[in-house]
Amino acid sequence: MSTETADELMDATYTALCKHGYASLRMQDIADESSKSKATLHYHYESKQDLLYALLDYLTDSFADRIETLEGETPIEQLRSLVETSLEPSEDDARKQFRTAVLEIKAQGPYDDRFRDELTAFDRLLHDRIRILLEDGQDAGLIRDDIDPNETAEFIVTVLNGAQTRHVAVGHSLECTRAMLETYVCHQLLAEDVDRTEVGFE
Repeated sequence: MSTETADELMDATYTALCKHGYASLRMQDIADESSKSKATLHYHYESKQDLLYALLDYLTDSFADRIETLEGETPIEQLRSLVETSLEPSEDDARKQFRTAVLEIKAQGPYDDRFRDELTAFDRLLHDRIRILLEDGQDAGLIRDDIDPNETAEFIVTVLNGAQTRHVAVGHSLECTRAMLETYVCHQLLAEDVDRTEVGFE
C-alpha cells in the first residue's frame, strides 16, 4: 500500500470514528469518507478492528513527532508545552467526538490485547518524554534533585489521562487541570534558586 493511500485511509478512519463512535462504526462508514471502496478497505484490512489498530499506531507516531519538537528553550518550558498539547481544549465538535471515541476504545483495553498494546505504547511514549524532560531539567539545575523523574512522570501521565476521562465523561474543564499542573510544576518541581519569571511563570 502506498503512503498516500495509507494516509487517506487513516484520515478517513479518523473522520468516520469521530462521526459514528467506536460501537457504531462500520467499514462502509470509513469507505464513505475516502475515495476508496469498501472492497479496497477489506483488501488492506480484514476488519474494522484492524483499521482501528492501524489508526492508533498512526496517531501514536503523529503524537511522537509533536512532542519531540515542543516549543520552549528550557526543559521546563517544553514540559509546560507538552501539558498544553495534551490538554488542548475541545473547541470544535470533531475534537469532542474524537475524545469520546478514544475513551470508548480505551474501554476495550481489558478485553482486546492489541488495543491494550497500542494504548500501552502511547502511554509509555508520553511517560518517557516527560521523564527525559525532568532529567534534563535536573541536569540544568531547574528541577529539584530530590524528585524521582520516573515516579513524577508516572504521576503527571496519570493526571493527564484522568483529566481526559473526566472531560469526556462529566465535562470537567481541561483548563482547570492545566492550571493545577502549572502550580504543581512551579511550587513542587522547580529548584528553590530558580527565578520563576525566567522560565515563564509569573
